[in-house]
Amino acid sequence: MGRDVPALVFTREDRRRYRGKMHTDLEVLARMLSESGFESERPRVGLEIELNLVDDHGLPAMRNTDVLRAIADPAWSSELGRFNLEINIPPRELTAGGPGAWEQAIRDALNHAEDRASAVGAHLIMVGILPTLGESDVSETALSGDPRYRLLNEQIFAARGEDLRITVDGVERLSTYADTITPEAACTSTQFHLQVAPKQFADYWNAAQAIAGVQIALAANSPFLFGRELWRETRIPLFEQATDTRPEEIKAQGVRPRVWFGSAGSPASSTSSRRTSATSRPCFRCATTRTPRRCSTAAASRNWAN
Repeated sequence: MGRDVPALVFTREDRRRYRGKMHTDLEVLARMLSESGFESERPRVGLEIELNLVDDHGLPAMRNTDVLRAIADPAWSSELGRFNLEINIPPRELTAGGPGAWEQAIRDALNHAEDRASAVGAHLIMVGILPTLGESDVSETALSGDPRYRLLNEQIFAARGEDLRITVDGVERLSTYADTITPEAACTSTQFHLQVAPKQFADYWNAAQAIAGVQIALAANSPFLFGRELWRETRIPLFEQATDTRPEEIKAQGVRPRVWFGSAGSPASSTSSRRTSATSRPCFRCATTRTPRRCSTAAASRNWAN
């Protein structure tokens, strides 16, 4: 995951071999689950944080290659868009140093990266969707330079066979088409990882889904997209649509999308829980008539320690 892909063209034989390896991996995973092949005595936590890059005026900065070179830390990597970065916080034992020590380590890493980024004319912003992002900022030229992203773009649109339609009804209405998957790069998030015993997976999964709606209500921070005020948490419909490989005819047949937010909890078995996903999709919409504001220079250069 995340490695460069050397081949830019795949044959039918490649796809057949890939499917065979995938089934082998699933069989090995099922065996490891049944034989308790995972360590669970010392639970660990991990964290991924996706960030946006902006210039001194708070506008998207297509500089992730330059910023990564300046940071020079393997914990940082590119993301789908040139205006994105990601940091993978090293896993640690759940009780090691307490949450205060973990928080300080994260703040130190972010502050260091902001200092290095500012030296090349960019700044780090943590927000669900960058409010100054425009449609012209998510063209194919905004894809990160890694070949795997261009390959992913080609494969998704080969499966679709047509341009991507993005429609969101909120305080205002957005209806547009995209000929690239780059709109997905607008969705940034923080992803918390918790190691649990396989036999407890279903319980933890269902508990996480039970509080997901409350979490979104408290932490919603993406009301603007392409200059329009939409949902309080616009990442939900945008991510669903931007990753959808189905043409309209397939949608009409009721085929599930590549990414969806599900309709049922996880069954008790950790092996069978792979078949299902989250509970019903939350829908939080704006009730104000404010218009997007440009991020100020002060906000763009905010020190993470404060």
